[in-house]
Order: sequence, then C-alpha cells, then structure tokens
Amino acid sequence: MAAHAPYQSWGRYPRALPAGLRSLRFRDQPLPRVAGSVLPFGNGRSYGDSCLNNGGTLLATRGLDRFLAFDPGTGLIRCEAGVLLSEILSLTVGGGWFLPVTPGTRYVTVGGAIANDVHGKNHHLAGTFGHQVTRLELLRSSGERLRCGPTERADLFAATIGGLGLTGLITWAEFRLKRIANPYVQVERTRFDHLDGFFELALGTDREHEYTVAWIDCLASGRRLGRGIYLAGNHAAPTCEGAPRPPGRAPSIPFDPPLSLIATPTLRAFNEIFYRKQPRRPTNGVEHFAPFFYPLDGIGQWNRIYGPKGFLQYQSVVPMSVGRDATRAMLECIAGSGQGSFLSVLKVFGDRPAAGLLSFPRPGVTLALDFPYKGRATLRLFETLDTLVAQAGGAIYPAKDAHMSPRLFAVGYPRVDEFRRHLDPAFSSSFWRRVTGAVA
Repeated sequence: MAAHAPYQSWGRYPRALPAGLRSLRFRDQPLPRVAGSVLPFGNGRSYGDSCLNNGGTLLATRGLDRFLAFDPGTGLIRCEAGVLLSEILSLTVGGGWFLPVTPGTRYVTVGGAIANDVHGKNHHLAGTFGHQVTRLELLRSSGERLRCGPTERADLFAATIGGLGLTGLITWAEFRLKRIANPYVQVERTRFDHLDGFFELALGTDREHEYTVAWIDCLASGRRLGRGIYLAGNHAAPTCEGAPRPPGRAPSIPFDPPLSLIATPTLRAFNEIFYRKQPRRPTNGVEHFAPFFYPLDGIGQWNRIYGPKGFLQYQSVVPMSVGRDATRAMLECIAGSGQGSFLSVLKVFGDRPAAGLLSFPRPGVTLALDFPYKGRATLRLFETLDTLVAQAGGAIYPAKDAHMSPRLFAVGYPRVDEFRRHLDPAFSSSFWRRVTGAVA
C-alpha cells in the first residue's frame, strides 16, 4: 500500500488500491498493455473516486509535462496533459496572461481540468474550462490518435470534456489564455446576514464583476441561516495602487493527526470569528491573485486536518427556479446535523450550455461543503441531501463525489447513454463502476 499511497484522491476516501501503476513520460508512446482496465491519473486533486481505479491500472500522467507552443501575442497555448495549472501561471502571468477559467486550486493538471470540466468564480461569464479548449489529442486503446475539437470529431470532443478520463488518454490540449495587466485583483467583500441577502447580491452584482462567490456559515440557523460573505472581483487596472506583495512559501501540515481537527465547537467558533471579522459595510481592496483564487493552496497538504478517515465533499447544483428554497432546505439539514466545513461555498452558475455530455455546471445555484468522514452519520446526511437535490431536479459533481447512487447519477446526467457510445472499452474507474454497475 505504501508504494501506492500517492495515488489516492484528495479526500482520502474511499480507500482504493490499484493493481498496477504505469508512469507515462512521452506523449508518442503507446498505451501499456495490461490485464484489466486503465485510468489516467493526474495530480490526484479529485475528492472522491473519479480518479481511482480499484483493482485496475492507473496511468500516471504527470510525466507529460512539456509546453509545446505559446503565442505571446494571442495567448494561445498548447501543452501536454500532465502540466499543472500552477506551471502555466508561473510561465505566463509575468507576461500579462492568466487562465481563462480556474478552479479553487492551481495544482490540477490540464488533462484533469478537461476530464472534470472544472469551473471557477467566473462561470456566469466564461463557462467552464472545456469551453476554452480549441483542440486536443486523444489516444485510444486501439492505438488511434484522434484530434478533437468543437468542429473536429465534435461528438467525441463533447464526450471527452467532463468525460472523467473514460474516453481515452488526453496527451495534449490547446486553449487560449486571457489578458491581464498585472497579477492583482480588485476585490469587494460584502457581509450578508441571511440567505436572502446572498441572492440579492448574486443577482445584482454578477453583471458588474467577472468573479463572484460567497462563503457561508454552514452552522448558522434560524434568522441567520445562510449568512456569509460575498466576494466579487475583477482583474486590477494597470494603474492599481496599494498592491500587496505576492504571498510567500506556503506552510504545510507536516503530519496526519490521529483524529479530525474539524470538530463542531471549533468550527462554530471559527465561523463566528470569520463572519464578524468582515465589517458591516462593504470593503474594497487590491489582492494578489493567489489568495483570491486559491485560498486553500496557502496551506500545503491541508487535507490532513481531517485525520486518517479523510473527508467527503458535497457539491450540488439545483435549478434557479427552485434554487432559493432548495438551498435553504439543504442548509437547514446541514445546520441541524452539526456537520460541515470551514470553507463552504455558494455561487450562481451562468446560463451557458454545457461543454460536455457529463459536464456538471448548468444554470442554477451550486453549494459546496467539506465533511469529515464520520461513517454512517455522514452517509445518512448525504442521503437526505440527495433526496433534496433529486426533488429539485439537480445534480451532484462527479469530481467531488464518493457516494452518489446510480439513480441519482442517471437523473442528474440525462445524456449518459449518449456518452456511453464514446467510452474506450479499456478505460474504467471506481466511480464509473459505482454509478453504472459496470464491470471492471
């Protein structure tokens, strides 16, 4: 098990043991011939089991880490699938370019960003990472190397975007970066006292700001239910003043504590302090992009704070027509359970059509929280939340899932039968077998 320890999900639940590991170094090498199924594995930042292949072989892609082309005039970049988003930022930010869409961590690979069709704080304007991809190469188990894009093998391209690594191995991808004047973001923070306050802000400021998201106190109840802090930002102007220094080297959690450090009394106190720290009146200031986009990247190995049992993330999306009521019901359930996280996120997605057949983002309200794994108590809470999501006509995010039932998956992803036609027969995952009943 020790040799396979790096090949676990970020939530470290569920436990899985691959039968084999093959490290890929060159994009022109053929896929290894192995018994059983294979699955690409990037940097392991998926939370559940979508990046795991229990009993099968993992294809470690971090060795595919080369930049192939970059046009500093247009921002068009082509790189291998194992390149991290952090490596792209290191190369391009100084020259005035930024990622067009980025998730909440920069330590994901380009292949993983495509396979999970990740989204960010600017979904209401830019859509997902998949919307930015102009073309990619897919290596199939048949030995075929297929170039795909929005106008080239568009059906296979749509299956690969958000396809969870199940249509073949992405060897390289091309996408266009966006212009920025400097590494800073102009950020406005507004405290709101209840859930209705969030919707008033979200529906009023999305048009004015490129990036929007809210932290919420998941343990607040009654009249304070859904209280939190709303963040809205735009890339800073060339003449911005008071720009802070870039953050230094991130401290790291050096060991695994014997128990989860996220306990209800501690969490309740943290949420109260964090909420009260924000003044009643909105504040406006300039921040370096790193803490704004990647707050948890400021702590290395932060997943260790949840202890040896790990944690689960629950991220849902529900239609806007029922978004307020469904979100209220979920928050009441979570507050009543006493479970939850110190980083609870609420956002309104935009109306852009999905880039992939299994893409998670869609018009509506998305809620994301981390939960220390407490065995049956956590799973019971998730079952209740699942019922609320299903009744609202919503869906659960596969990249952060470790519990979803086949029924909920089928309801949330109605194009799954269309997707199946593009599966590579040699590729599978623990997630796919769990939600479809497929055989390894």
